[in-house]
Amino acid sequence: MAVLKIETLNNEILRKKARPVTKFDADLQKLIDDMVETMRSASGVGLAGPQVNQQLRLAVVESLPEQDEEGQEIEGSRQLFVLINPEIIWKSRDVVEGIEGCLSIPGWVGEVSRHQSIRVRAQDRHGKKLRLRFSDWTARIVQHEIDHLDGILYIDKLTAPEKIWREEEFYEQQGDEEENKLAVG
Repeated sequence: MAVLKIETLNNEILRKKARPVTKFDADLQKLIDDMVETMRSASGVGLAGPQVNQQLRLAVVESLPEQDEEGQEIEGSRQLFVLINPEIIWKSRDVVEGIEGCLSIPGWVGEVSRHQSIRVRAQDRHGKKLRLRFSDWTARIVQHEIDHLDGILYIDKLTAPEKIWREEEFYEQQGDEEENKLAVG
């Protein structure tokens, strides 16, 4: 496995709609593994194909960990999702605001409204059809990554133009407890 270069705002691939994945071959399997390693090494919770210069409808998402009574991460409580050709087929009426960052826009965070729950149709890494339901922070991350596949960035969906901050400013204003609630993909 290898850590891939994460593209930033100046790469136009981030603004293009990604192509469907049609070949589930060894190259795709390697790309998926490399994307997972890249996401984890960058301390992200999601990564989409365009972010690693691949114009493919592919995203990897890792749920936030569960915590024990002392606030420690429960080992093995994160779930990894490989979503190929994902599409949102249902959205809850409930919409919640939350703070998001992006590995392709390092150093910045912003407030974005997202659906509380969604249902997604996708394929797994071997092409098997999936139907998944996501809620809360995992739903936020999945929506963020699917937006990447459509050339949309979180900065396009800010709740207001002034609702974007440098990370350090935001944490100074909010305190450290907010750092654990940040969705970065």
